[in-house]
Amino acid sequence: MTLPPALRRRPASLRGRWVALLLFTALLWAVVHFSGLRSHIGLQPLREAVLAHPVSGLAAFTALFALANLAHVPGAFFLAAAVLALGPLPGGLATYGAACVACTVTFVVVRALGGDALREFKGPVARRLFARLDAHPVRSVAALRLAFHSVPALNYTLALSGVGWRSYVAGTLLGLPIPIAVATLLFDTLAGWFGWVA
Repeated sequence: MTLPPALRRRPASLRGRWVALLLFTALLWAVVHFSGLRSHIGLQPLREAVLAHPVSGLAAFTALFALANLAHVPGAFFLAAAVLALGPLPGGLATYGAACVACTVTFVVVRALGGDALREFKGPVARRLFARLDAHPVRSVAALRLAFHSVPALNYTLALSGVGWRSYVAGTLLGLPIPIAVATLLFDTLAGWFGWVA
């Protein structure tokens, strides 16, 4: 199979970064999947941990959220667990804090492994996207958060895009409250409809 020219021209160090990032993600996913840790990332285990030990439970909740985000596990489990265990306002606030930490951890780890590897794509579409991101980095990250929340793929993409750490964090802090509030209201409504105990 012939690789596209943009991939063929990459220096060995950049290819090495891509390989390291892919291996890290695959290894982390395998550890989460085969170690049994994934069974603790479900709704009920998280809910029980937060109810039984609020402080250490919230710390574990945040750590698991960050690990799950790196391993591409959806954050909806964490939001649902927090809302059902703590109620809509405290659960939403706990999820906001944990999501901000998780997104930042993913950024730091992926940037350390992959650098700004996506900047190697030089096509016209990539140039336009990077020009918009560079012109308004905080606004761009916040807008992406409104649309995609804390989706792991978005965190990986932004980390590899070359956007600055401060802009990433600021855009994340500004962009996450609305989608988290909407999802919190949704889970709280569903909990009322189905008689889930909060």
